[in-house]
Amino acid sequence: MQAQRRATSDANRQFMKRFVDFINTADPGMSTELVSPDAVFHVPGRAQPVHGPAGYLEIIGMMRSGFPDIQWTLEETVIEGDIIAARYTMRGTHRGPFFGVPPTGKKIAVQALNIYRLSRGKIVSEVGQPDLLGLMQQIGGLPHP
Repeated sequence: MQAQRRATSDANRQFMKRFVDFINTADPGMSTELVSPDAVFHVPGRAQPVHGPAGYLEIIGMMRSGFPDIQWTLEETVIEGDIIAARYTMRGTHRGPFFGVPPTGKKIAVQALNIYRLSRGKIVSEVGQPDLLGLMQQIGGLPHP
């Protein structure tokens, strides 16, 4: 039992390395490899979730529209079976409109915490919590305290 749990944990860590490659490249081929067609993604600021590989590419596209050079660095993972909590640092340059804020050229570095559920080696759900308050403060969309 312990060996099986360790093998699952190791496989999920490898999966997350591949997933970070996907989100940093927005490769459509990788999206279908890593994301279930039935996957559900809950996105802050949206009333309805998005679905499947196309939905995840939409999320990445939304971020890239404001920050074309955005890159995610995986800082920490906690794995319990097929549930993965991942803490990222997102870095990029504000070169396009984002949540109504025109491009400023400012660099951002913000944290995000996402919880994934995997099934059969693919993501079937994600709940993400990026630090949108910090991001908006960094691009001048909200005042600093």
